[in-house]
Amino acid sequence: MTLDEAGLAEMRKRAEAGGAEKYHAANAAKGKLFARERIAHLVDDGSFTEDGRYANALADGLPADGVITGTATVAGRPICLMANDSTVKAGSWGARTVEKIIRIIERAYERGHPMIYLVDSAGARITDQVDLFPGRRGAGKIFHTQVRASGAIPQVCALFGPSAAGGAYIPAFCDVVAMVEGNASMYLGSDRMVRMVTGEQTTLEEMGGARVHCAESGVGHFLCKSEAEALDVVRRYLSYLPDNWTQEPPVASVQDPLSVDLGGLVPASERQAFDMRRFVKGLLDHDSFLEIQALWARELTVGFGRLNGRTVGVLGNNSMFKGGVLFVDSADKAARFVQLCDAFNVPLLFLADVPGFMVGTAVEKQGIIRHGAKMISAVSEATVPKICVVVRKAYGAGLYAMAGPGFDPDATIALPTAKIAVMGAEAAVNAVYANKIAAIEDEAERDAFVTARRAEYERDIDIARLAGELVVDTIVPAADLRAELIARYAAADGKDRTFARRRHGVTPV
Repeated sequence: MTLDEAGLAEMRKRAEAGGAEKYHAANAAKGKLFARERIAHLVDDGSFTEDGRYANALADGLPADGVITGTATVAGRPICLMANDSTVKAGSWGARTVEKIIRIIERAYERGHPMIYLVDSAGARITDQVDLFPGRRGAGKIFHTQVRASGAIPQVCALFGPSAAGGAYIPAFCDVVAMVEGNASMYLGSDRMVRMVTGEQTTLEEMGGARVHCAESGVGHFLCKSEAEALDVVRRYLSYLPDNWTQEPPVASVQDPLSVDLGGLVPASERQAFDMRRFVKGLLDHDSFLEIQALWARELTVGFGRLNGRTVGVLGNNSMFKGGVLFVDSADKAARFVQLCDAFNVPLLFLADVPGFMVGTAVEKQGIIRHGAKMISAVSEATVPKICVVVRKAYGAGLYAMAGPGFDPDATIALPTAKIAVMGAEAAVNAVYANKIAAIEDEAERDAFVTARRAEYERDIDIARLAGELVVDTIVPAADLRAELIARYAAADGKDRTFARRRHGVTPV
């Protein structure tokens, strides 16, 4: 059958209209945009070119087969994207849905363009499982293609509704996931399936809602109040990264930092907590810090920022939460962020104020050694410029995890408040002299003995001595740290990024 202009126009109108009006209305009542509206909000005006618009055009009620794919620009830079249309069978996948998704990821990988996933899908259409599930170009090929592209191109997901069953792995294989609170969810089995299989009574929100994943599981990275906020996060996130692994991150205009007394932020007593996020914001270009996973494993703050207009990845121990001690989750958080930065040529800045890794029965059973090894492996393997700044303390394996001197940092810098040791003075004196302390009956004599031993220990780990022993490269006042970092990162440009003769390491996961 030959199409005339009127017939083609009608066919295009049906393809772009999405599902029935009642589904549009239901989404609008939840504060959800139509998939094409999401695309329009995200990309530059007039830049979107659609592929596969007429997928399943001859079927009834399956416009574009429930997914929109194509290319566009964001802030003038080329990207590829897919967007589930939840007005079409709840955004579920058919065979052509799967093929369209695979093709656009392949195109992004081949062209070296960032891949954006706008997800709102109930998962596979069970009635179509033979066509979409098991074959060489079935749903599994989506994940295989994502994994192949991982670290080669940025992959970013904004999640607006469900991402169910196998479909939950699309966000999981992305570098970051922005989730809209109240609507977004990720789960392998629905609440009904969980009830049937395990007898547990739960809800989708309790099991896989946005807050659960952003604050408890760590699968989500940004908790957003609205779809517009999630799309803006995607745009901002991409602004820190190159198009692909062969390029350098874009350079922005230099913004002077906030006027902050950095030295005044750091308490002299290591027992007194302070918010490392304030220190970071006072060090970086004004309003440039984008914190990632702000609600999860909060004892470690990570995110992108700019230093003299250039992107850096920041990891800082935050004593406001659990004393800044490294736990299982914070080790995983660090490892993944370090790998992300190393993949896309983003220099790393470690701001150490760490008592070490957590000890005790609970964390040992959780595998703290294995997770700590994963973090230390990631730091070791990172070949981008990396600088360790000991802000206040770096004890035990915490020094190693924060890119201490043994891990080939381009520099180890200490503030005057810095202490580097196997452990703090109180713990060390107790470890060495516990029996002798217990044997001193007079309280005043015992206190004097402990005070004297602690003073000896503090002299032993004096930062001036450590500088004299070349443990640290320099000691700088906090007020001079920004200028010192700018100069040292500039000196590290073009460094050799060879690490080892091998295919890849065996990660302790």
